[in-house]
Amino acid sequence: MPIDRHLQEGRQVQDAPDDCREQGRPVRGVPEVRGEGPGGLTRLLPDGETLAVRSQQFHALSDTVRLKILLLLAVQPLCVCVIREVVAVADSRLSYPLSVLKKAGLIAGESRRNGIIYSLTVEGETFAAIRAGQGRA
Repeated sequence: MPIDRHLQEGRQVQDAPDDCREQGRPVRGVPEVRGEGPGGLTRLLPDGETLAVRSQQFHALSDTVRLKILLLLAVQPLCVCVIREVVAVADSRLSYPLSVLKKAGLIAGESRRNGIIYSLTVEGETFAAIRAGQGRA
């Protein structure tokens, strides 16, 4: 039984060896990946730096205010005053969500005469497209 079936059925990975024996696979604690054993699973994972960046991005999107801001900026670049009005938060409560999104590399701010205009970065556009059902990370 493939490891994803174990997860879908709520089974633990340690349940896998019995299934491996039934299918004639070597028992190593987890099913083999394309005949490569557990090492095959390791090679399928992104490197540590990529995982850290993705973790930060997903954390940034784990808050409804930050997610609303990202989706608003997917429509068009906006100044802080418009974001504040649409999201309905006080000025003092808006700077933190913007800084988290900016630190995660999902938005960028450009200083203009009248204030800062925020827009999505390429990474931010990717996540907004996922939300819209147009792509995947």
